[in-house]
Amino acid sequence: MENSVNTRKSPLWLLALVVTMPTFFAFLATSATNVALLHISGAFGSTSDEAKWVVTSYMIANGVFLPLTGWLEKTLGRLNFLKIFILLFTIGSIICSLAPSLSVLILGRIVQGVGGGVLMPMSQSILLQEFPPERKGDAMSIFILATMVSSIMGPAVGGLLVDNLSWQWIFIINIPVGILSLIFIPMVVNDTAKRTGENSVDFVGIIFLILWLFSMQVILDKGQQYGWFDCTWIRWTSLFSLACMLFFIVWELEYKKPIVDLRVFKNINFFAGTVLGSVVNIMVFSTVILLPQFYQGLMGYTASATGLAIGSRVFACVSLLFIGKLCELYNPKLLISLGFLLLGISTAMCVNLNMEVSPGVIIVPNVLFGLGSVLALVPISAIALGSLPKDLTPSAAGIHSLSKCVMGSVGTSLASSFTIGIAQIHQNYLIKNMTVHNPVFLKHFSHLQNFFLSHGDIITAAKKANTTLYHQLLGQAKLCAISDLFLAITTIAFLAIFLVFILQDSKKNSVS
Repeated sequence: MENSVNTRKSPLWLLALVVTMPTFFAFLATSATNVALLHISGAFGSTSDEAKWVVTSYMIANGVFLPLTGWLEKTLGRLNFLKIFILLFTIGSIICSLAPSLSVLILGRIVQGVGGGVLMPMSQSILLQEFPPERKGDAMSIFILATMVSSIMGPAVGGLLVDNLSWQWIFIINIPVGILSLIFIPMVVNDTAKRTGENSVDFVGIIFLILWLFSMQVILDKGQQYGWFDCTWIRWTSLFSLACMLFFIVWELEYKKPIVDLRVFKNINFFAGTVLGSVVNIMVFSTVILLPQFYQGLMGYTASATGLAIGSRVFACVSLLFIGKLCELYNPKLLISLGFLLLGISTAMCVNLNMEVSPGVIIVPNVLFGLGSVLALVPISAIALGSLPKDLTPSAAGIHSLSKCVMGSVGTSLASSFTIGIAQIHQNYLIKNMTVHNPVFLKHFSHLQNFFLSHGDIITAAKKANTTLYHQLLGQAKLCAISDLFLAITTIAFLAIFLVFILQDSKKNSVS
């Protein structure tokens, strides 16, 4: 049984502002913290690996609660749901800002992650439910504007706060936002009915969901550090994570009142849209890993210059002002295809990068990448969630967000690991050219040796020449690896266009 609720008509712009504000800062709390890890480890006298748990703990707590969004809203009611989790996010921010030790800071990040994890799918669900059907594109434009800008600008904001104030300010800025949200949300957002009567809790589903996501995130976070499957505990943890995931899926499909309704995947649009959204996230997160390695590791750019180059993607957010109208005028599948085409072109422009390119050449593909992300993500989210019944939207939004977050984490880990592995392959190939039988090598070696002779004896000069050439070889091997990965990402973008044609008109879809 469900209770009736009163409804209020708030201006859509005010609703969108109030709903997306905490989501914006929840995303900012994820991306801004990364730049503060060195300062945090120095403040508490911890190692860099220990400090990484500040990020890992937030992501685990965040991910666990994403798919529980629908069940929690039905159990608590929308307003109670929002007030409880915004309060948790605010309390977590207070704990983090006052933390006297790393352990307390990690505890605060867990509380912050629990509170912030559900804000993303909940705000997405509210916008889709409250905006009229013909303006679903506008609803998703607003949501993606908040998430995209906060994700891209997070490192820059975090860097400014850390350099000019202290790392605590990354968490302090969330406190007034949480307080204002608690004041304005009850004035603007409509409540929903709470489920009454028998309300069984799927404890088995919750436990295995937590075990699966926790073990998976630990593997993704620590795999590269410990050599992935060369490490015994990584292999066993991977098997454990896989077993928990399979058990969770089977249990949720068979249980009469599952905590996560996986049956929404029977909807073709939701299934294909979630896959496509996950592909975009893989591309976004993997390029965010690859580009700094090129900018800073090979080109010698400063952190601020690197942030400016990647931050140029924000210019594409201007397109969000009219993407909603485009969704009304044109077939969404056409816009999604165009988005993936631009994503493929932008990454293809990075395949042949070299260490002599100008900054302008680097900014152009970033702007195109941002535009392609907007053109793809807005109609994808609108189609994936807009074709579902309203009562399934919160649960589906949580699953949709979880899938994209998981694949984003996978993309990040794979990009980091493959860069190292592929660079080693190129290194083994290129080092064969460093031989006295190669006239090109001898020419460069002689030139460097003659240069260093002015600073020492011939033996020392020869050693310095060899060292210099070896460092150049390592840089070339890494550049080749980055180019190979950009080529793979380009191929994925173009192949994803074929999946777009699986999407159907919403009226043809149903979830039984």
